[in-house]
Amino acid sequence: MNERLSLPALFMAACAIAAIAWASPARPADLSDSILLVAKRQLQDKLYGSTILIARPIGADRHVGFILNKPTQMTLGKLFPAHEPSRKVADPVFLGGPVSPEVIFAPVQGRESPGGRSMRVLDDLYLAIDSDVVDRVMQKQPAQARFFAGMVLWRPGELNDEVKRGLWYLHDAKADLVLRKPIESMWEELVGRSERKASSI
Repeated sequence: MNERLSLPALFMAACAIAAIAWASPARPADLSDSILLVAKRQLQDKLYGSTILIARPIGADRHVGFILNKPTQMTLGKLFPAHEPSRKVADPVFLGGPVSPEVIFAPVQGRESPGGRSMRVLDDLYLAIDSDVVDRVMQKQPAQARFFAGMVLWRPGELNDEVKRGLWYLHDAKADLVLRKPIESMWEELVGRSERKASSI
């Protein structure tokens, strides 16, 4: 998981995300489509232990994703007190990942793109990337969205290697799981479900 990309590299990745998303055909749930990653119990990493991520391919065997179950103590209003749309969102900001945590992204549930370079993640989930689009989501669709600071970026082949090493359980990605409330027991539920399934095989 690349934690050292510069801000220009982040925006290049964002452009790649937007360009590739519309061209990618729907496929079965595997690493060539959006996937839910559930950390196995043996993954004791300080950042990724006990986490759930949504991951999406962006071409050349690279992936982008967000940690779904790490709410922070901050709200958008606390982060941007002079920004009126931010003050209207009461929910906490989530730590999406270690790459450029100063950038806010917003997955939005719905079958219509919120605009700009937004990326289609699922049939009914888009990722707002542009700051003006994120602002509009804050104003008009905060109940259908979640706000993440930062992201996770995997280098070519890196996520595939992590799966082969047995770090993650793979689940079909669904918008209601990505935006689920509350999230406190979500990891334990998904891990338990995966362990029961594995033991029955």
